Amino acid sequence: TLLDMVETGILPACAKDMAKYVSMPALAGERNDVYIGIKTENDKLKALFEKKPHDLRAEAMYLCDTIKPQMLAVRAMVDKAEGLLEAGLYPYPTYEEIIWSHHS
Repeated sequence: TLLDMVETGILPACAKDMAKYVSMPALAGERNDVYIGIKTENDKLKALFEKKPHDLRAEAMYLCDTIKPQMLAVRAMVDKAEGLLEAGLYPYPTYEEIIWSHHS
């Protein structure tokens, strides 16, 4: 799930990336805010999943109206991180790799 991908892949990669800026935090740019933002938005998503209704119709509406927008918020933060992380740290194929890999 998105929650698992963020917790087991993205956040550890962000932590490794931030560790490289310990001695020169001024060079980190917006990394701290973006990486903390991923954690914050992912925690919100997790909390929303815990409140998911059990009635099928209500659950479907909740997933569309509540969960999906929060998933998009997480995704937006992860997309920002993709542009900041050192290439070798990103745990999943990037958009560029997916789009252009068949050309190599």
